[in-house]
Amino acid sequence: MTVTDEVSIRPAGAPAEGAAAGDPAGAGCGGDAAGARVVAALSGDLDGGFAVMYEAYRGPVFSTALRLCGRWAEAEDLSAEAFLRAYRALCGYGPERIADLRPRAWLLTILTNVWRNGLRTAARKPPPGPLEDAPDPPDPAEGVEDAAARHETGRELAGLLAELPAAQRAAVVLRHVTDLPVAEIAEVMGVPEGTVKSHVSRGLARLRRLHHDQEGGGAR
Repeated sequence: MTVTDEVSIRPAGAPAEGAAAGDPAGAGCGGDAAGARVVAALSGDLDGGFAVMYEAYRGPVFSTALRLCGRWAEAEDLSAEAFLRAYRALCGYGPERIADLRPRAWLLTILTNVWRNGLRTAARKPPPGPLEDAPDPPDPAEGVEDAAARHETGRELAGLLAELPAAQRAAVVLRHVTDLPVAEIAEVMGVPEGTVKSHVSRGLARLRRLHHDQEGGGAR
């Protein structure tokens, strides 16, 4: 699957970054359609600018969190924690640092760091519940059968992604859920672009194998 032929990675109804921002995708700072607008708003007024940033990026931040952790409630917590940390950090930023900010990459770096920290402490906590709590956002127009099928697909994908090593999962999600370019994923993950490409390629290959094995097991 360029994960495209077998399971859709992006949650249904979750817009790409440019669409979430209300601007043409790919415009603005380094492919971040809303970046310049958010930076300008933050430079004028921190609280008002933070509201603009939240509206621009809450969609991609939540979609990324959902596919990283596989559970709706946990994704909400991860997203809220990321925005909270972002606001606290902004309170200590001067005008020059805000002007140089790349808000999308910065927010997703915070989010992935929060998620990674959670993975490190997971062994000391009770095991989480099943991955059935990570359905895709509902579509009011769809029928009951379609909704059930979509729920099963979302749960299946959450289970497959959970089998990937953390670095591969993050790279695949950032590339195919959040639609980040490789250069920006490298910035978010703090690794070279070649490493990002390797993580994405190996992650997709492993998803193909896992999906194939799962289908084969079902057939048997």
